Amino acid sequence: MKNTAKIGVPACLVGQFLVAMPQMPDPRFARTVIYICAHTGDGAMGLVVNRLFDGIAFPDLLAQLKIELDQPAGGSLRVHYGGPVESGRGFVLHSADYMREGSMQVADGVVLTATVDVLRAVAEGTGPKQALLALGYAGWGPGQLDEEMQANGWLNVPADSSILFDADMDSKWDRALAQLGIDLSMLSVDVGHA
Repeated sequence: MKNTAKIGVPACLVGQFLVAMPQMPDPRFARTVIYICAHTGDGAMGLVVNRLFDGIAFPDLLAQLKIELDQPAGGSLRVHYGGPVESGRGFVLHSADYMREGSMQVADGVVLTATVDVLRAVAEGTGPKQALLALGYAGWGPGQLDEEMQANGWLNVPADSSILFDADMDSKWDRALAQLGIDLSMLSVDVGHA
C-alpha cells in the first residue's frame, strides 16, 4: 500500500487511540476515546470506548438476537456506543485469549470479533477474559481522518489495554491524554499553533 500520510499524521493508526481535542466541534465525539481498528488509503474505522449505549443491556441484546444459552453462566458485557455509523451492528473488541473463525487480530493482544458466537461465549462464561461490546462504529472516508488530525481535531496515543477494557468511562479521556503528558490548559484551539 502506498504511504499517503501527511506531515504529522502517522501512516497507520491501527491499534492506537484517537483522543478528541477539547474543542471537538462534533458533539457526537466530544471527549471521546476511539480505538482504531482499521486505517488504510480507503479510510478508517474505530470504536468509541468511553461511552455507554443508553437503553440496552447485555441480556436484552441477547434476547433481541434470539441467542439461547445452553449453559448460562451469568457472563455479561456493558453495551458501548461504538459510533454513529450502523448503530445496529455489533463489534466485540477483546483479549487474544479468544480466537475463532471470524475473529481478526487488530494489534498485539487485541482482537475484533463481529459474530454472535462471541456474545454467546461471554454469556456462557467461555469467552475472552477482557472484552468490550460496541454497537455502531466511527468511520472516515479516504483521507478524512488525516484531514481532521491536521485540523487539530484529534490526537493519537498508543493504546493501553488498562484504559481500553476498564469500566471507568468517566476517566478514560483524561487518562489517555495523560499518557502524552499533556496539560489541557496548554492545548491551542487554533490550527497550526502550539
